[in-house]
Amino acid sequence: DRCVFSSLELKDIQFIRSNYYNKLEVARFTSSLGKFVGYTEFGVKQVNYWNSNPSFISGLKAQREAYCLTNVGIDY
Repeated sequence: DRCVFSSLELKDIQFIRSNYYNKLEVARFTSSLGKFVGYTEFGVKQVNYWNSNPSFISGLKAQREAYCLTNVGIDY
């Protein structure tokens, strides 16, 4: 998990969760896109399952405010 930001405002903060297998990124969630994107055949299968669960996706969207906004003052 990581946060990318260009200012202290919530609209400028992006939460990213990357999933790796054998040092290869297979899937990534980006809060600005609001869903997972798969980069390999295995990742695409996982992404289809994860994106079909709205409560899981909404929990990750909330991480932008809970995780990133809380720590942006420390990192900025």
